[in-house]
Amino acid sequence: MTAPQLARLPTRTPQLPLFWTALTGAVTLAPADFAARLIPVPLDVPVGALTALVGAPYLLWLPGRSHR
Repeated sequence: MTAPQLARLPTRTPQLPLFWTALTGAVTLAPADFAARLIPVPLDVPVGALTALVGAPYLLWLPGRSHR
């Protein structure tokens, strides 16, 4: 959910840039998947939990930034 919002930053366009959104999603998901696999086996952390740790604070910060 953060990929479209992050993709708008470098393009500065009101529409959703599809190519940049896909690229941003892949760039965010690949390191999170790698980090999830590095965690020891008994913990078995899903990659969605790691992306939520980064994406949730950003999405909560985003509405406060738009009012300025």
